[in-house]
Amino acid sequence: MGKVSSLKLKTNRRCIYITTIKEITEAIKADPDNAEYTAKGWDPLFHVLPTATILVISQAPGRIAQNTKTYFNDASGDRLRDWMGVTREQFYQSDRIAVMPLDFYYPGKGKSGDLPPRKGFMDKWHEPLLAMMPNVQLTLLVGQYAIKAYLGRSRQKTLTATVQNYQDYLPDYFPLVHPSPLNYGWQKKNPWFQATVVPDLQRRVQIALK
Repeated sequence: MGKVSSLKLKTNRRCIYITTIKEITEAIKADPDNAEYTAKGWDPLFHVLPTATILVISQAPGRIAQNTKTYFNDASGDRLRDWMGVTREQFYQSDRIAVMPLDFYYPGKGKSGDLPPRKGFMDKWHEPLLAMMPNVQLTLLVGQYAIKAYLGRSRQKTLTATVQNYQDYLPDYFPLVHPSPLNYGWQKKNPWFQATVVPDLQRRVQIALK
Protein backbone atom coordinates (compact mmCIF):
# COMPACT_ATOMS: atom_id res chain seq x y z
CA MET A 1 0.00 0.00 0.00
CA GLY A 2 1.32 3.42 -0.87
CA LYS A 3 1.57 6.42 1.37
CA VAL A 4 -1.28 8.88 1.40
CA SER A 5 -1.79 12.29 2.94
CA SER A 6 -1.98 12.29 6.74
CA LEU A 7 -5.56 12.14 7.97
CA LYS A 8 -6.91 12.89 11.41
CA LEU A 9 -9.52 10.37 12.55
CA LYS A 10 -11.62 11.11 15.62
CA THR A 11 -12.69 8.00 17.47
CA ASN A 12 -13.71 7.61 21.10
CA ARG A 13 -12.76 11.25 21.71
CA ARG A 14 -9.16 10.61 20.67
CA CYS A 15 -7.45 11.85 17.53
CA ILE A 16 -5.50 9.32 15.49
CA TYR A 17 -3.30 10.44 12.62
CA ILE A 18 -3.56 7.96 9.76
CA THR A 19 -0.89 7.91 7.04
CA THR A 20 -1.38 4.48 5.43
CA ILE A 21 -4.25 2.13 4.72
CA LYS A 22 -2.47 -0.47 6.84
CA GLU A 23 -2.65 1.89 9.81
CA ILE A 24 -6.36 2.50 9.39
CA THR A 25 -6.88 -1.26 9.20
CA GLU A 26 -5.14 -1.64 12.55
CA ALA A 27 -7.23 1.22 13.94
CA ILE A 28 -10.42 -0.54 12.86
CA LYS A 29 -9.29 -3.77 14.52
CA ALA A 30 -8.39 -1.89 17.70
CA ASP A 31 -11.73 -0.08 17.89
CA PRO A 32 -13.69 -1.36 20.94
CA ASP A 33 -16.81 -1.53 18.76
CA ASN A 34 -15.09 -4.27 16.77
CA ALA A 35 -13.56 -6.14 19.73
CA GLU A 36 -15.86 -9.13 19.26
CA TYR A 37 -14.63 -9.70 15.71
CA THR A 38 -10.98 -9.02 16.46
CA ALA A 39 -11.15 -11.58 19.29
CA LYS A 40 -12.34 -14.15 16.73
CA GLY A 41 -9.31 -13.41 14.59
CA TRP A 42 -11.41 -11.74 11.89
CA ASP A 43 -9.86 -9.05 9.73
CA PRO A 44 -12.03 -6.21 8.39
CA LEU A 45 -12.93 -6.96 4.79
CA PHE A 46 -12.48 -4.00 2.47
CA HIS A 47 -10.11 -3.03 -0.32
CA VAL A 48 -9.09 0.60 -0.60
CA LEU A 49 -6.18 1.85 -2.67
CA PRO A 50 -5.10 5.26 -4.00
CA THR A 51 -5.13 4.05 -7.62
CA ALA A 52 -8.81 2.98 -7.55
CA THR A 53 -11.02 4.41 -10.27
CA ILE A 54 -14.07 2.25 -9.44
CA LEU A 55 -15.55 1.98 -5.95
CA VAL A 56 -18.06 -0.68 -4.95
CA ILE A 57 -20.05 0.29 -1.85
CA SER A 58 -21.94 -2.73 -0.64
CA GLN A 59 -23.80 -4.06 2.40
CA ALA A 60 -21.46 -6.22 4.51
CA PRO A 61 -19.38 -9.34 3.89
CA GLY A 62 -21.26 -12.62 3.70
CA ARG A 63 -20.38 -15.72 5.69
CA ILE A 64 -18.29 -17.29 2.92
CA ALA A 65 -16.45 -14.04 2.30
CA GLN A 66 -15.60 -13.68 5.99
CA ASN A 67 -14.51 -17.31 6.31
CA THR A 68 -12.28 -17.10 3.25
CA LYS A 69 -11.09 -13.57 4.08
CA THR A 70 -12.01 -12.47 0.55
CA TYR A 71 -14.76 -9.92 -0.16
CA PHE A 72 -17.42 -10.96 -2.71
CA ASN A 73 -16.03 -14.50 -2.79
CA ASP A 74 -19.45 -16.07 -3.30
CA ALA A 75 -22.37 -16.34 -5.73
CA SER A 76 -23.19 -12.66 -5.20
CA GLY A 77 -19.65 -11.75 -6.20
CA ASP A 78 -19.85 -13.88 -9.33
CA ARG A 79 -23.06 -12.16 -10.37
CA LEU A 80 -21.69 -8.69 -9.60
CA ARG A 81 -18.58 -9.34 -11.70
CA ASP A 82 -20.85 -10.57 -14.49
CA TRP A 83 -22.86 -7.35 -14.34
CA MET A 84 -19.67 -5.29 -14.36
CA GLY A 85 -18.21 -7.26 -17.24
CA VAL A 86 -14.94 -7.99 -15.45
CA THR A 87 -13.08 -11.19 -14.74
CA ARG A 88 -12.27 -12.44 -11.26
CA GLU A 89 -8.64 -11.51 -11.87
CA GLN A 90 -9.57 -7.97 -12.90
CA PHE A 91 -11.83 -7.57 -9.89
CA TYR A 92 -9.17 -8.55 -7.37
CA GLN A 93 -5.89 -7.61 -9.06
CA SER A 94 -6.46 -4.67 -11.38
CA ASP A 95 -5.53 -2.01 -8.78
CA ARG A 96 -8.52 -0.09 -10.13
CA ILE A 97 -11.45 -1.59 -8.23
CA ALA A 98 -12.00 -0.77 -4.54
CA VAL A 99 -14.61 -2.38 -2.30
CA MET A 100 -15.93 -0.61 0.80
CA PRO A 101 -18.98 -2.17 2.52
CA LEU A 102 -21.14 -0.31 5.03
CA ASP A 103 -19.70 -2.72 7.63
CA PHE A 104 -16.44 -4.60 7.22
CA TYR A 105 -17.50 -7.65 9.23
CA TYR A 106 -20.06 -10.42 8.65
CA PRO A 107 -23.08 -9.35 10.75
CA GLY A 108 -24.55 -12.83 11.26
CA LYS A 109 -27.66 -14.62 10.07
CA GLY A 110 -31.19 -13.24 10.40
CA LYS A 111 -34.64 -14.71 9.74
CA SER A 112 -34.57 -14.00 6.01
CA GLY A 113 -30.89 -13.72 5.15
CA ASP A 114 -27.89 -11.95 6.62
CA LEU A 115 -28.41 -9.28 9.23
CA PRO A 116 -28.06 -5.65 8.08
CA PRO A 117 -24.77 -3.79 8.55
CA ARG A 118 -24.31 -2.15 11.93
CA LYS A 119 -25.39 1.45 12.26
CA GLY A 120 -22.59 3.91 12.88
CA PHE A 121 -19.77 1.93 11.29
CA MET A 122 -19.96 3.80 8.00
CA ASP A 123 -20.12 7.16 9.77
CA LYS A 124 -16.84 6.45 11.52
CA TRP A 125 -14.73 4.88 8.80
CA HIS A 126 -15.94 5.76 5.31
CA GLU A 127 -14.91 9.40 5.24
CA PRO A 128 -11.19 8.87 5.94
CA LEU A 129 -11.09 5.96 3.50
CA LEU A 130 -12.83 7.93 0.76
CA ALA A 131 -10.19 10.64 1.18
CA MET A 132 -7.58 8.02 0.31
CA MET A 133 -9.11 7.42 -3.13
CA PRO A 134 -8.86 10.68 -5.09
CA ASN A 135 -9.14 9.04 -8.52
CA VAL A 136 -12.54 7.31 -8.23
CA GLN A 137 -14.64 7.95 -11.35
CA LEU A 138 -17.48 5.46 -10.84
CA THR A 139 -19.16 4.51 -7.53
CA LEU A 140 -21.52 1.54 -7.50
CA LEU A 141 -24.14 1.44 -4.74
CA VAL A 142 -24.93 -2.24 -4.41
CA GLY A 143 -28.21 -3.04 -2.66
CA GLN A 144 -30.83 -1.14 -0.72
CA TYR A 145 -28.69 -0.44 2.36
CA ALA A 146 -25.91 1.22 0.34
CA ILE A 147 -28.46 3.13 -1.74
CA LYS A 148 -30.25 4.43 1.35
CA ALA A 149 -26.98 5.39 3.06
CA TYR A 150 -25.61 7.38 0.14
CA LEU A 151 -28.66 8.63 -1.73
CA GLY A 152 -30.81 9.39 1.29
CA ARG A 153 -33.98 11.30 0.41
CA SER A 154 -32.95 11.69 -3.20
CA ARG A 155 -33.70 8.02 -3.88
CA GLN A 156 -37.02 6.96 -5.38
CA LYS A 157 -39.90 5.51 -3.33
CA THR A 158 -38.86 1.96 -4.23
CA LEU A 159 -35.59 0.18 -4.91
CA THR A 160 -36.85 -0.82 -8.35
CA ALA A 161 -37.62 2.77 -9.31
CA THR A 162 -34.24 3.96 -8.05
CA VAL A 163 -32.35 1.38 -10.10
CA GLN A 164 -34.53 1.99 -13.15
CA ASN A 165 -33.77 5.72 -12.92
CA TYR A 166 -30.07 5.20 -12.22
CA GLN A 167 -29.07 7.91 -14.69
CA ASP A 168 -30.53 10.52 -12.33
CA TYR A 169 -27.66 9.82 -9.92
CA LEU A 170 -24.79 9.78 -12.37
CA PRO A 171 -21.97 10.66 -12.51
CA ASP A 172 -21.69 10.46 -8.72
CA TYR A 173 -23.42 7.12 -8.11
CA PHE A 174 -24.66 4.09 -10.01
CA PRO A 175 -27.36 2.34 -7.89
CA LEU A 176 -27.82 -1.41 -8.33
CA VAL A 177 -30.00 -4.11 -6.86
CA HIS A 178 -28.03 -6.58 -4.72
CA PRO A 179 -26.63 -9.47 -6.81
CA SER A 180 -27.66 -12.07 -4.21
CA PRO A 181 -29.33 -15.28 -5.48
CA LEU A 182 -32.31 -14.17 -3.38
CA ASN A 183 -32.90 -11.43 -5.97
CA TYR A 184 -33.04 -13.69 -9.03
CA GLY A 185 -36.85 -13.45 -8.97
CA TRP A 186 -36.60 -9.65 -9.08
CA GLN A 187 -34.40 -9.84 -12.15
CA LYS A 188 -36.89 -12.06 -13.97
CA LYS A 189 -39.69 -9.62 -13.20
CA ASN A 190 -37.61 -6.68 -14.42
CA PRO A 191 -36.00 -7.69 -17.75
CA TRP A 192 -35.11 -4.06 -18.47
CA PHE A 193 -32.29 -4.41 -15.94
CA GLN A 194 -30.30 -6.87 -18.06
CA ALA A 195 -31.40 -5.21 -21.29
CA THR A 196 -30.46 -1.59 -20.51
CA VAL A 197 -28.82 -1.11 -17.12
CA VAL A 198 -26.19 -3.86 -17.28
CA PRO A 199 -24.83 -2.89 -20.73
CA ASP A 200 -24.46 0.74 -19.64
CA LEU A 201 -22.78 -0.36 -16.43
CA GLN A 202 -20.29 -2.47 -18.37
CA ARG A 203 -19.54 0.39 -20.71
CA ARG A 204 -18.85 2.76 -17.82
CA VAL A 205 -16.74 0.16 -16.01
CA GLN A 206 -14.53 -0.30 -19.09
CA ILE A 207 -14.06 3.46 -19.39
CA ALA A 208 -13.09 3.74 -15.72
CA LEU A 209 -10.69 0.80 -15.98
CA LYS A 210 -8.80 2.58 -18.75
